[in-house]
Amino acid sequence: MIKCEQPSEIRSLVRRWQLDGLRVAFVPTMGNLHAGHFSLVELARRHADRVVTSVFVNPTQFGPNEDFARYPRTIERDAVGLEAVGSDAMFVPEPHALYPMGAANAVRVEVPPIDRILCGAHRPGHFSGVATVVLRLLHCVPADCAVFGSKDYQQLQIIRRLVQDLLMPVELIAGATCREPDGLAMSSRNQYLLPDERELAPLLFAKLRSVASAVQMGQPVGAVLSNAQAELTRVGFSVDYIEVREAETLADWYPDARRGVALVAARIGNTRLIDNLEFVLTED
Repeated sequence: MIKCEQPSEIRSLVRRWQLDGLRVAFVPTMGNLHAGHFSLVELARRHADRVVTSVFVNPTQFGPNEDFARYPRTIERDAVGLEAVGSDAMFVPEPHALYPMGAANAVRVEVPPIDRILCGAHRPGHFSGVATVVLRLLHCVPADCAVFGSKDYQQLQIIRRLVQDLLMPVELIAGATCREPDGLAMSSRNQYLLPDERELAPLLFAKLRSVASAVQMGQPVGAVLSNAQAELTRVGFSVDYIEVREAETLADWYPDARRGVALVAARIGNTRLIDNLEFVLTED
């Protein structure tokens, strides 16, 4: 596996592969990789001849009281795992390589209005930071396709909007959320959970399933969500939101909507977890 630190290095490598007629896929990550990340690399391999994976903990998407400093950095372990699953190159830039003017003075990207709802309302500026770094990474790695996970559903929709609105020549591929046997979505933040918190954490996905089922059965959405939030709060979660939205736009759910997504963000102890579940309403 080839390792590159400079944008010029990885850009030249990708262009060389493409001139040789090879299709290149890109998998951006923040490192501390687990089976969910590796599944995205494996998905990328099915869509391309060469795969580039980046590892970069992006400072612009963390708020002032969030966990940027303690976010796990496990570069050497990540490199071993990436090579094992077939990543051909690993892009590991330093912050000044992606933010030459400094993160505080960086040109930033916004994706209104979708970046200001749900997690965007609870983490102001977060999705601007995500869109900003994704745009920079896609300039550094001019791949034919890019693979993103679906666990952060709002982030995925924001990146789709970014690529579409800025006319970027890259195909986006979504990978399914990888889950533990008990249903908990795999996340680097799961390691922060204390044993009793880890035992409760799968209830988030269980509650999403019950919410989606209730909406499919025609129950009133407002009452379903109110009950779900109350039940999660009762067992110890601090719920930022549990919502049902139209799947493509994340607009408020409306009577004629057919494709939906149930989304939740909640804290248990000091750890904030997110999850989602897509569903379809069948014709009567």
